[in-house]
Amino acid sequence: MSKKIRWITETALLLAMLIVLQTATKSFGQIVTGSCVNAVLAIAALVAGLGSGVVIALVSPVLAYLLGIAPQAVTVPAIMVGNTVFVVLLRLIAGTDSKVLGRQLAAWIVAALAKFAVLYVLVVKIICGIASASLLASGTLKEPMLNVLPAMFAWPQLITALIGGAVALAIVPALRKALRR
Repeated sequence: MSKKIRWITETALLLAMLIVLQTATKSFGQIVTGSCVNAVLAIAALVAGLGSGVVIALVSPVLAYLLGIAPQAVTVPAIMVGNTVFVVLLRLIAGTDSKVLGRQLAAWIVAALAKFAVLYVLVVKIICGIASASLLASGTLKEPMLNVLPAMFAWPQLITALIGGAVALAIVPALRKALRR
């Protein structure tokens, strides 16, 4: 199988898994669904490659919005950025050798902290802070969401990135072995 076909197939399978997990866990809340999404993001980046991870990082929030999981359309671009930061840092720091545990752990912690920081700044400080008046006036953001978003995009983002990353780090060695990588 050519590398291009393998990449398309793996990315499509991971996207399908993401849709199933988002749909199946929607009723369990942000911590469960977010952890599942972060696990898929991390698996994509660490097994299928950076390109696959970035594609899934960008598509995931759109799917979440369409499935009624992302609370407001205005947050979708911020989530895209946070997800992309997560997969890029995870892949670049962790590399492709899952046998280097210290490097894997460092990548996991740095990527989770960076995603949390990016989402906190973009959603809590910019969307709900600096831009809130204009977003409310334009109808892009509804008043109740102005109170909910800061809680959703604060510590839960760090928790879900840490849980998802941990799940992925536990699964990736077996996946790489099964795929002979």
